[in-house]
Amino acid sequence: MRKNFGAKPLSYPQPVFIIATYGEDGIPDAMNAAWGGISEENQISICLSAGHKTVKNLLKRGAFTVSMATADQVVACDYVGIVSGNQVSDKFSKAGFHATKSEFVDAPLIEELPIALECKLIDYNPESCILRGEILNVSVDESVLDADGKVDPAKAHPIIFDPFNHTYLKVGEKAGNAFSDGKKLK
Repeated sequence: MRKNFGAKPLSYPQPVFIIATYGEDGIPDAMNAAWGGISEENQISICLSAGHKTVKNLLKRGAFTVSMATADQVVACDYVGIVSGNQVSDKFSKAGFHATKSEFVDAPLIEELPIALECKLIDYNPESCILRGEILNVSVDESVLDADGKVDPAKAHPIIFDPFNHTYLKVGEKAGNAFSDGKKLK
């Protein structure tokens, strides 16, 4: 037996993206977004309503970063999602975040979040709220790399959003090998 939930945006996993921009005054801003993902080889698409200060900033600057939220920073990451930059001008610093300017785009990297996509604005549709960005670089803090220089999820501690229960979940243990395990059925 299955239970029907209706037509709602409920799926697993939903990333917890922290989008960061600079305002007109050069002050960093950040917001939390879960409705997004990789949409082309070098593109990300995210659903963001036009009223967000972050959207206004990225439209003016033509750039933004997308950091993966972590379990270590869950309070700060949730805070930038529940407080509006339109009302709290220094929410980035109130979250305890520190910015480093990206070498690739006119947007801040969040020092506390070790994995980030550095993106140039492709377009934004205010009717559908779809933002598309070209990924110019993926930067990863060396603290979350293993001995082979690959990202170690156990060090990065990424989280996902659970829309069914309004919780954040830690990305867990390895379940299999991509592009390999299915070969057993060939």
